[in-house]
Amino acid sequence: MIKLPFHINKMADLPPTFVPGFHDESEVRKMRYNKFGDTGLKVSHLSVGTGGFCLQYGDYTIELCKAMLHQAIKSGINYIDTAPWYGHGVAEEVLGKCLEGIPRQAYYIATKVGRYEADPKSMFDFSTEKTTWSIDTSLKKLGIDYIDIIQVHDIEFAPSLDIVLNETLPTLEEALIAGKAKYIGVTGYPVKCLYQCIKKSRVKIDTVLSYCRLSLLDNTFNQYRPYFQTRNLGIINAAANCMGLLTNGGPQPWHPASKEIKDVCKEAREYCKSKGVELAKLAVYYSFQRPGPHTHLVGMNNCDLLKANMDVLHNGLTDLEKDVLEHLQKKIFINLERGNWEGVELEKRRKILSQ
Repeated sequence: MIKLPFHINKMADLPPTFVPGFHDESEVRKMRYNKFGDTGLKVSHLSVGTGGFCLQYGDYTIELCKAMLHQAIKSGINYIDTAPWYGHGVAEEVLGKCLEGIPRQAYYIATKVGRYEADPKSMFDFSTEKTTWSIDTSLKKLGIDYIDIIQVHDIEFAPSLDIVLNETLPTLEEALIAGKAKYIGVTGYPVKCLYQCIKKSRVKIDTVLSYCRLSLLDNTFNQYRPYFQTRNLGIINAAANCMGLLTNGGPQPWHPASKEIKDVCKEAREYCKSKGVELAKLAVYYSFQRPGPHTHLVGMNNCDLLKANMDVLHNGLTDLEKDVLEHLQKKIFINLERGNWEGVELEKRRKILSQ
């Protein structure tokens, strides 16, 4: 057997995204990486969501976003998710500026097509023409030559699943052939809809993104996890804090959850505050421990949030935090009859469009 030099063996332990001279090697070696379905990619267990690279979740600055992103990538995070919907184009522009100075090899980037404007009547467009335009626009805003994962955004809002199957996905396949993207994914809130799309699609789907469905409030994702795993999909779990519900700061006014859910989360939030514990940390930790996902997408737009999420990834919870988490599960969240808001946004949209 031929023995490789020690430095070559040592480099083999690092992910393909490692760039000597740019990364903090000691931090990268601490990061957990997972095989991303059958894509051949190795993704960090924690990844960066850019919903906060705009005013959608409150204040932000480009400077803070850029500092966070550079530190995240240097510390071993290698997966970034964005979308034209976030800030209606703003987040992609901000992310493009934040990527300056980061080697392209150092990260995988995912963006989306299908969801765009604030106006409900022009919010969604899954047509071939709009999809093609969206991919080209994203490439320009991000300042990159290709997108690693191009995803159909919130497929449940398409006029019919047939449009996604027969128009949007084939258009994404053409983008792969043209070299504009490498892999195709679907995202959405109703996990059953994701399952149906993947099962029926004639276009190969490589990844699936589920959000708020593997959390302290709701574990619907687990019903479909075995199927996604048999298809060898790259599995992305997003929004462990349920878009702000499971944080000490609470959700934004637009959050679609019911009053019952918001009241229970408020009770949990107040209990955490009384113990000096951050609810978001408990929520992220809980999701990190669930089997199935290859990466957990967490929205971050400053270094304090990055530090907090890296801490829970590497160090877990303190004894006090574990006790608080147990109390929340056994005494507070157990009282929820329904921990999701599936159908609420769809019904609201139908009413608006019918007016």
